[in-house]
Amino acid sequence: MAKKKEPAGPADREIDEEKQPLLAHLLAMRNMILYSAIAILIGFVVCMYFAADPLLAFITQPITGRGVQVIYTTVSEALVTKLKVSLLAGVVVASPYVMYQIWAFVKPALYENEIRAFRPLFFIALFLFVLGIFFSYYCVYGLAIDFFLVAGEDLAVPMLSIDRYVSFLVGFLFPFGVVCEMPVVIYMAAKKGLVGYRTLAKNRKYVLFGIFVLAAILTPPDVVSQVMLGLPMYVLYEVSVQISRFVGRKSEEDAEA
Repeated sequence: MAKKKEPAGPADREIDEEKQPLLAHLLAMRNMILYSAIAILIGFVVCMYFAADPLLAFITQPITGRGVQVIYTTVSEALVTKLKVSLLAGVVVASPYVMYQIWAFVKPALYENEIRAFRPLFFIALFLFVLGIFFSYYCVYGLAIDFFLVAGEDLAVPMLSIDRYVSFLVGFLFPFGVVCEMPVVIYMAAKKGLVGYRTLAKNRKYVLFGIFVLAAILTPPDVVSQVMLGLPMYVLYEVSVQISRFVGRKSEEDAEA
């Protein structure tokens, strides 16, 4: 004879109630990752078949426009480079949908005032990142290429490997986008009371030293790239100092009110 199942007690019900939100969060995370991966895959396929060659032509224009030949040194290098560029482009194309998925996953855990504060910061951070990439490509990268070509013109004939050139380009542009997030980071830290105007202003010389050390780590190993990243970083730091000053005054006014 089968045993009669006893009704669940209060302790069992509490355990079930604790498990359900955890399983719901894990399911939501799985869906977010799955849908984001599918979107990136679709973007990759589309870019590979319809935009890979124009993208590579655009990427190599700074050197081909200066009469430098682009080569590949292994049998698979050209194809692998095309796949890398298509994947990066696919991530960029799918990024709005991926960000929507991340927002949909995070939003239920936020309070209403946190949602109101996060929305403008999110778009400002995205804008600053894109601005840093465009600034680097159109205002700094060409100068760096000219410097390198002039520095090596008496030593050898430049014939650049396509894979190493693309890696150099990504390594040059990406840090500029990351560094442009500094005002947003300082604003959030000042809002939480982690840093203040006086502290930031008093430690300028140490920050300047740290900025150029960080620039040396983030950029390719040459002085020009380090200086070209370090100077905008310091300008952004000064902007961030003034932002912290404004946040401090606003906090004081709110406290008095």
